[in-house]
Amino acid sequence: MTTPWGEFVLTRYPEDPHDPLRAWDGADSYPLRHLADTGADLSGAVTVLGDRWGALSTALAAARLEAPAAGPLDQITDSYLTQRATRANLRRAGIDRAAVRLLSSRAAPPERVDVLLVRVPKSLALLEDQLHRLAPALHPGTVVVGTGRTTEIHTSTLRLFEGIVGPTRTTLAERKARLILTTPAGSLVGDGRAGPANPWPARYALPRDVGVMSGRQVTGHAGIFCADRLDLGTRFLLRHLPQRHGHEHVVDLGCGNGVVGTAAALANPGARVTFIDESYAAIASAEATYGQNVGSPAAPAAFVLGDGLSEVPAGSVDLVLNNPPFHSHQATTDTTAWRMFTGSKSALRAGGELWVVGNRHLGYHAKLRRLFGNCEVVAGDPKFVVLRAVKA
Repeated sequence: MTTPWGEFVLTRYPEDPHDPLRAWDGADSYPLRHLADTGADLSGAVTVLGDRWGALSTALAAARLEAPAAGPLDQITDSYLTQRATRANLRRAGIDRAAVRLLSSRAAPPERVDVLLVRVPKSLALLEDQLHRLAPALHPGTVVVGTGRTTEIHTSTLRLFEGIVGPTRTTLAERKARLILTTPAGSLVGDGRAGPANPWPARYALPRDVGVMSGRQVTGHAGIFCADRLDLGTRFLLRHLPQRHGHEHVVDLGCGNGVVGTAAALANPGARVTFIDESYAAIASAEATYGQNVGSPAAPAAFVLGDGLSEVPAGSVDLVLNNPPFHSHQATTDTTAWRMFTGSKSALRAGGELWVVGNRHLGYHAKLRRLFGNCEVVAGDPKFVVLRAVKA
């Protein structure tokens, strides 16, 4: 990526030389040019919100290398993988990792922000939550620049900036990207005056047709998939979960709000359940959902923020339950699902089972049959299938 402060070789995480997707796009380079062209003072407290793979944070860290007594440069993200990518890209650029303070979406926000650069996320709820959390740190002189591809910025996006931060306008599009320029003046900015309340997290009751979870409460933090409702794929899986008991170690892989792993814990009271996700919001949601429905079982659950099953010992799992994502930000891809499937095969003991729910058209059965040598359709409807693969 070429920036006003040099060229950088950037990669996504985990690195894959065959991955056709880049670690940056026009929505990363455009705001960096804008900050340089307008002479924005980058020596104060700078916050990057929603960086995808560390492109913005790496470039701004380079821009501040010569700044005397520079304030903190904070990256706020909901993604563990983004943090890993940022560390790798800083190292590749020869920049000390201490140049960027990596904060999660659940961490306490900075107390002051002089420059706020926002990469608009796919989740409007996550943007809403984070703007609410950051608004008290803004002041009338804060430079606020949002950025995204033209297909990612909608009227609802601008309405959030306008209602929470202040007067907002957009720029002309360049290379399929557009900027959002906002002047802090909203009711939440600076002095803590009363304003609209942050509606997150969301809490709701499940319908009455989802097995052991029927009617139970779920918590969803902003940013997770279907944070304020039960998605149809998970609903279908809950209706067809394994009925056999005796699983000693169950993994809810890509746990989201944790409803599937919580159902497995209720159906197998003696089981040890591990919830895994790369999203900080998902882990917080799963902990809340599990805690309010299971309490303190004999075998307490584990909540793991990480890269799939990479930290789970091989041959240690009896059952993996998985509703894999098929998007990476705006790109449609089966890369994440394939890594989840291969990781599951390694983590499962002999005779262990992987249960997957997915859209019928995604063809996961072919991938599972190729990987495990077998795949059974447990249930299906016109849209979804629940698949079962057994490790030989």
